Amino acid sequence: MTSTVPALGTRTAEGSALQAVLLDMDGTLVDTEGFWWDAEVEVFARLGHRLDDSWRHVVVGGPMTRSAGFLIEATGADITLAELTVLLNDGFEDRIGRALPLMPGAARLLAELAAHEIPTALVSASHRRIIDRVLTSLGPRNFALTIAGDEVERTKPHPDPYLLAAAGLGADPVRCAVVEDTATGVTAAEAAGCHVVAVPSVAPIAPAHRRTVVTSLEEVDLPFLRGLMAA
Repeated sequence: MTSTVPALGTRTAEGSALQAVLLDMDGTLVDTEGFWWDAEVEVFARLGHRLDDSWRHVVVGGPMTRSAGFLIEATGADITLAELTVLLNDGFEDRIGRALPLMPGAARLLAELAAHEIPTALVSASHRRIIDRVLTSLGPRNFALTIAGDEVERTKPHPDPYLLAAAGLGADPVRCAVVEDTATGVTAAEAAGCHVVAVPSVAPIAPAHRRTVVTSLEEVDLPFLRGLMAA
């Protein structure tokens, strides 16, 4: 099928092609970071513990093992990590079943990448059961590859998920643009050697070398991402 969107080249100079775009999910494409915190608060309330709001910055963006482990240690709750993981995933899944708001600009960006056939991967610390539920709203057709947090030995903040995604798309990590909303995800992407666009959700993120900070996905389009390679 011929696209009605004008062709948009991805090469600005020799060796500076944008080869792939790798996108985080929670807080980046879908407005769900608050859902995770709400689920955590609810579960621990049932266990007889009240979570301190300041802990939200500690657990945001992290793998389930780190976030849940921290909360168990901080509260002293009598529950195992495996038991808590099931309860948190159940609570989150219940919330996305009722509402799943996309972040402003997310649908437009995904459609633009798909129209120009830019290899795109979804790279999340969330478990596969959660990703598959969210994909029904994001559109699985928009991603050539999806990486879940429970499918890699080391998830974010380690570079492994992004290295795996780049390899799966046949791309050089240094020619990949990553879009993330948390410091944990940014750390993972930068450790993999990718260019990073940070769209902070819960906690601020400062600009840095090979890291561009924006306030919304509405500021991000294909020419913007292509320009990162030339910077």
